[in-house]
Amino acid sequence: MAHLFDSSALKTPLPTVVGELGELFQDAGYELSLVGGPVRDLFLGRVSPDLDFTTNARPDDIIGVIRRWCDTYWEIGRAFGTIGMRKAGFQIEITTYRADAYDPDSRKPAVAFGDKLEDDLFRRDFTMNAMALRLPSMELVDPFGGVKDLHAGLVRTPGAPSTSFSDDPLRMMRAARFASQLEVDVAPEVFEAMKDMAGRITIISAERVRDELMKLINGKAPWTGIDLLVESGLAEHVLPEVSALKLEIDEHHRHKDVYQHSLTVLRQACSHETDADGAVPGPDFVLRFAALMHDVGKPATRRFEPNGSVSFLHHDAVGSKLTAKRMKALRFDNDTIKAVSRLVELHMRFYGYGDAGWTDSAVRRYVNDAGPLLQRLHRLTRSDVTTRNRRKAERLAFAYDDLEARITALAEQEELAAIRPDLDGQQIMALLGIRPGPVVGRAYRFLLEERMEKGPATEAEAADMLRSWWASQPENPENSAAAPDGGDGTAGAGTAPSAEGSGDASARGGAKMESDGNPS
Repeated sequence: MAHLFDSSALKTPLPTVVGELGELFQDAGYELSLVGGPVRDLFLGRVSPDLDFTTNARPDDIIGVIRRWCDTYWEIGRAFGTIGMRKAGFQIEITTYRADAYDPDSRKPAVAFGDKLEDDLFRRDFTMNAMALRLPSMELVDPFGGVKDLHAGLVRTPGAPSTSFSDDPLRMMRAARFASQLEVDVAPEVFEAMKDMAGRITIISAERVRDELMKLINGKAPWTGIDLLVESGLAEHVLPEVSALKLEIDEHHRHKDVYQHSLTVLRQACSHETDADGAVPGPDFVLRFAALMHDVGKPATRRFEPNGSVSFLHHDAVGSKLTAKRMKALRFDNDTIKAVSRLVELHMRFYGYGDAGWTDSAVRRYVNDAGPLLQRLHRLTRSDVTTRNRRKAERLAFAYDDLEARITALAEQEELAAIRPDLDGQQIMALLGIRPGPVVGRAYRFLLEERMEKGPATEAEAADMLRSWWASQPENPENSAAAPDGGDGTAGAGTAPSAEGSGDASARGGAKMESDGNPS
């Protein structure tokens, strides 16, 4: 089906580079069409900086047409018929019509070039992406009803879904991603094919799965996309820890299971993101993924107590490890893994504050442990309140408001965001007359503990505290049981060893209360 496209109906006009390219290829005797996502986006009132075109010209011919027109071009995808280029701020890819055949045991197609636009469109993933705009005539080619499906909010495939997903199993992940990004539904036959073929996703590289998952999580409605992954069975291969939550009834949230609670926390975390100038600009993958994964440690830690309650002791620590393991398997970078798993580990830290309150020392520890993740932790903690008990929700919100106010007040007094001991490694060695080694690290940790407990001290006060501590250490030559000064140790001058693990649970910010009756 083809008809002239009424460009006057667009909310955003076509970029001038589109018309220019169409004229260039027509003058050279070749067909050219804007295709795929950019055409779909025209109906959604948006223009992407990435433009995709398809043509009957072969790669050498494409280069001949665009060489003098574009700002720069590259041939990385040449073997697949794709020439990339940049022009006027747009990144452009032009690909020769394709008519590939796929090996059923891999994702590697036997590349074959085609001669017809309609054949090229048939091999695309979904009908909404199988539309083309012929240039420069502005003729819309929509042989599979993509416009109709887009307006109906349906994800359908040009041909049989089973064939499409067999050709490229990642398309199943893409269906879930579009459910998140565009807030659309998958057609019943597409969903059935996803369930039947979910296991095929295992032939796709972890990196490609990761990229689709990130796009899904950063979409408008990630809870919808995740639910589709779980209900179709894809999550059993991609995020099995999330699928496992569906089997776990959370006695702590009697009106919903742990899985539904986690989707609600994800939804609420999205609502707590800020605009570009705020503390946590959305979409924020770290916050969102931590919200989804925050309770994945519950199935492994569930315990029925003698009084009939259910507890999930240490599910935060277990969940943090499970999250890191899953993210490593999906080939996430180390910084992202550390940030997400740390938020999962810290998500219970706040609870208990409203019951007993914290000392200034505990507040300092909370801030210090969160470090640069503090603003995300604020939002994750607030998102984790999904109780229907209005009074309880208001009490928790009031308690967290109070904690944030105390953090702000202390920060103004003490530069809380960068808590360090009052003496550095060089000063410690000079004062005690010792060389780099383990003793320096121990002294540093002692001063950090004092800083946490008592707040800032002057240099003279810190020196007095250090001398008092040193007087009781076995390495001090003045002690009768003196030992070597540990000069071969690993902690050197200026080193800032971590204070994690020091102090009991309440000193680190309140006991972790995880039995029935508290948010999780």
